[in-house]
Amino acid sequence: MPNYSFDGQALSSRAVYSDTAASVNPNERKPYLATKRLLDFFGALAGLLLLTPLFAIVAALIKLEDPKGSIFFKQIRVGKDGREFHMYKFRSMVSNAEAMLEELLDKNEVGGAMFKMKDDPRITRIGRFIRRTSVDELPQLWNVLRGDMSLVGPRPSLPREVEEYTHYDRQRLLVTPGCTGLWQVSGRNSLSFGEMVELDLHYIEKRSFFYDVKLIIRTVKIMIAPNSAY
Repeated sequence: MPNYSFDGQALSSRAVYSDTAASVNPNERKPYLATKRLLDFFGALAGLLLLTPLFAIVAALIKLEDPKGSIFFKQIRVGKDGREFHMYKFRSMVSNAEAMLEELLDKNEVGGAMFKMKDDPRITRIGRFIRRTSVDELPQLWNVLRGDMSLVGPRPSLPREVEEYTHYDRQRLLVTPGCTGLWQVSGRNSLSFGEMVELDLHYIEKRSFFYDVKLIIRTVKIMIAPNSAY
C-alpha cells in the first residue's frame, strides 16, 4: 500500500483509493490543471459580473436585519498543502457568532472534525435562507479568482478542524479546495465527516474537466431546489 507525502509526513491509505498519490502527480495532471484554472478564472469572473444584482439585494437584506454587522464574513481556512487563506462568505450569523461557538460545541450534530447544528441559534433569518440555497457561498468566487480556491474541490476546513485530522484525512489537502464538490451534491450535512473524506478522496482520484463541469451543473440544481444545507 503506497505512502503519500504531505508536510514532511507519510500518509497511508486505508481504503479503496490506494492510487490517490498518482492522481495528484502534477506532471501527469498538467493539461487538466491548466484547463481547470481557465474554467475557474473565467467561470468566477462571469459569476461575479452576472450575480452583481443578487449580491446587492442580499447585502441590503443582511444590513436591514442587522445594521451593525458586516455584510461579508471573513474566516481563515486551510487550503492546498496546508496553506491558510481568508475565505469570504455572506454573513449568515449574528455578529458575535464566533464568540458563541464555544458554548455550542457540545451540541455538534456532525461526527468528526466539523461543527454543524441544524437549529443553530446564531443564524439570522436572512441567514437561514441564503444557507439553504447556498447563496452565502457565492462570495467565494472572489477566492476562486484569486486562486485560493477552485470552483470544484474538497471543502476548505478550519485550522481547528485540520488539527484533528488523521494522516489519512489530510489527503484532502493535496488539492486546491473548492466552492462545491462531490460531498456538497451527495447529501452534504446528512453525511458524516468520514463519509465526506471518502467522497473527497474519490473526487481526487476521478477528477477531470468534464467531471468538474458535471458537479457544477449538479450544484446549480441544488441551489434551485431544497437541499440539506444548514
